[in-house]
Amino acid sequence: MKRVMALLLALAMCLLMTACGGSTENNGESEQTETSDLDYVREKGTLVVGITEFEPMDYQDANGNWIGFDADMAAAFAKSLGVTAEFRLIEWDSKVTELNDRTIDVVWNGMTLNDDVKAAMGTSNPYFNNAQVVIVRADAASRYQTAASLADAAFAVESGSAGQEQANAHGFAYTEVTDQAAALQKVSSGEADSAIVDFLLAIAMIGDGTGYADLTYTVSLSSEEYGVGFRKGSDLTAALNDFFAASYTDGTMMSIARTYGIAAFLLAQ
Repeated sequence: MKRVMALLLALAMCLLMTACGGSTENNGESEQTETSDLDYVREKGTLVVGITEFEPMDYQDANGNWIGFDADMAAAFAKSLGVTAEFRLIEWDSKVTELNDRTIDVVWNGMTLNDDVKAAMGTSNPYFNNAQVVIVRADAASRYQTAASLADAAFAVESGSAGQEQANAHGFAYTEVTDQAAALQKVSSGEADSAIVDFLLAIAMIGDGTGYADLTYTVSLSSEEYGVGFRKGSDLTAALNDFFAASYTDGTMMSIARTYGIAAFLLAQ
């Protein structure tokens, strides 16, 4: 009898260990217990930042280094976590997929906090005021001073962007391009009559003394705020909000914003 009881006890222990293992079956799919995003980033030693080419937020200097308000802040945030920032160019309309597939750890690129973004990502506190503005060639600006005057214009907009959202809302005809810089190029070359881009990009990239001195902005279509995006439920979101608060208090955020000429639009943290 003792031998039988011992065998039954051993069998019960085996079953218990199987039930408490690292993975279980749920509707035919294996679930794996994962570490927090904060632990995940620290363990691999890098914070992979999803970006597009977007002056003054993320762009390259003459040596190929990523600079800009967002790039500088991302590097500082990564340093505060004890890791390094790695910048990766992404297709903007694939940003949620990139996050969820862990190709990137964060979307940090002057991202508009709209309802779709908030539903798909964990988002930081807003940190900049922005608007979507219409870009036209300076010699045609007098023709495009109202939204109504743009009804027959041919637009270029970044795919998946807030600019595309505004084009749809106003019923404008447009061609999709990979990023906002490409939209500016379309207007400058005459391939498009106009583009819809972020106001903060416009003040940095067009007008006198820039690479697009032939362009100007006219109509403002919306006002909005920027935020940073993480995976849903990520503990990196709270870590960044704490970092923003400390960086605003000690003057770091304002100093970086002044470097890129956008301090007037920085939001208090």
